[in-house]
Amino acid sequence: MELLIVGTLEGQIGAASKIAFAQGGYVSVADDIEPALEILRSGKAVELVMIDVKLDVYRFIQQLESERITVPVVACGVANDTSLAVRAIKAGAKEYIPLPPDPELIGAVLAAATRENHALIYGDPKTENILKLAKQVAPSEANILLTGESGTGKEIFSRFIHDNSKRNNKKFVAVNCAAIPETLLESELFGYEKGAFTGAVARRIGKFEEASDGTLLLDEISEMDIKIQSKLLRAIQEKEIDRIGGKAPVKVNTRIIATSNRNLAEAVKNGTFRQDLYYRLNVVNIDIPPLRERPGDIPVLAEHFVKKYSELNDLPLKELSADAEAKLKNYLWPGNVRELENTIHRAVLMNSGEKIMPEAVVLNNPEAVIRKEASEEAPNGSFVGKTVASMERTLIIDTLKHTLGNRTTAASILGISIRTLRNKLKQYEAEGYNLPGEAQR
Repeated sequence: MELLIVGTLEGQIGAASKIAFAQGGYVSVADDIEPALEILRSGKAVELVMIDVKLDVYRFIQQLESERITVPVVACGVANDTSLAVRAIKAGAKEYIPLPPDPELIGAVLAAATRENHALIYGDPKTENILKLAKQVAPSEANILLTGESGTGKEIFSRFIHDNSKRNNKKFVAVNCAAIPETLLESELFGYEKGAFTGAVARRIGKFEEASDGTLLLDEISEMDIKIQSKLLRAIQEKEIDRIGGKAPVKVNTRIIATSNRNLAEAVKNGTFRQDLYYRLNVVNIDIPPLRERPGDIPVLAEHFVKKYSELNDLPLKELSADAEAKLKNYLWPGNVRELENTIHRAVLMNSGEKIMPEAVVLNNPEAVIRKEASEEAPNGSFVGKTVASMERTLIIDTLKHTLGNRTTAASILGISIRTLRNKLKQYEAEGYNLPGEAQR
C-alpha cells in the first residue's frame, strides 16, 4: 500500500516509515497540508494518510471532501495530546495513533486500511454462477456492464472483477455519476490544469488518469449527461483524454466497468444515451438478480451484517432466532442488499434479548412479504408434469438469452463443456426451437 505522512510526527517519520516498509508499504512525505494536497491531486495511489495532530486536521479533511478525494486519514501525536486527539477524531480522522509509533498498532491500522469493507458474501447458486462468469471474464481487457436493481451490490461485484483481473495490483477508482453535478463531472473524470477556470488553483488529475493501468468504475452511468458521454467515448476509443484547459492529450490505459439500474437499451432508444458508447461498454453484460431471487444469500448476508454491526457498536455478538430468520426470508427486499444491511444494523441496536428476535427486525415495507400459499403452490404449478428433458432445454435456452447468445459463457454458467452445449443446441434447432444468436457489437 502507499502511505502519505504529513508533518513531522514529532521527529518519528523514520520510525513510522520503517514500520510501514516492514508491512510491505511505500511511503511519501509532505511537510505540510498544501504539499500533501498536491501529492493527492497528482493522482498518486495513496491508500492512507498519517497526519501530525498539530496540523489543522479539520481543514485538511474539509479540503479532501470539497475536492472529492477519498482516502482514510489517521492522526498521530504524543500520548498526552488528548485534547488534540479528540479534536482530530471529531474532524473526521479514522484513528489516533500515539507516538512514538508502536509496530503492532501501526500494522493493525495499515491492515484495516487495505482490507476495505467490500466482502462478497453469498450462499445462493445464482450468485455462485454469476461469480463464475465474472471470474471468467475478469482477466480479459474487455469493458463490462453490470446491470441490476439499486442495492444489489454492483460495486461489490465490480471490485471482485478488478481483484481477479491482471490489473489487481493497480488502482481501483470509483465515480458515482449520479452523485456528482453535471457541471463538475467532466473535471472529475478528466481533470484540469491550473487556471482552467475560477477556483482551479492547481492542476488536478482526473479519475481516468488516476485509474490508468487499473480499473475505473463508472457507477450509475445512465445518469451521465450526453455531452460528457461523447468525451467518454473518445477516451475509450483513443485511449487518451483532454484535461480541461490542457494543451495536449494525455494517454491513458484504463479498463472500464460501468453499472446501471436502468435499461440502457431503452435509454438509447429514447436518445438519452449514445448507442456507440453503449456498444463500447456492453462488451460483456453481467446482470445481478435482485435479492428476492437469491434467497440463499439472505441468511449468510444477515449473519455477516450481525457480526459487522455488533463489532462496530461494541455489542455482544448474538445469533438470529429462527423466527427472525424466517421473517427475513419471507420478505421481498425491494431495497435489496442495501435494505437488508440497514435492517440488520437496526436490529442489532434495538434487540435486548439473548438472541435477535423478530420484533427487532423492522421492515421498511411490511406489505412486501411473500405470500406463503403462492410460494408453496408455485413449484407444483411450474414443474409437475414436465419432463427432465424439457426442463433442461428451458434452462439452456434461458441461460443463452442471459449471455446474449455467447455459447462459451453460457457453457461456463451451466457447468457443461462447450461441445455438450453445441450438441444440445444443434438438437433443439433441428426440433424447430428459436435460439438466441450472439449479439452484434
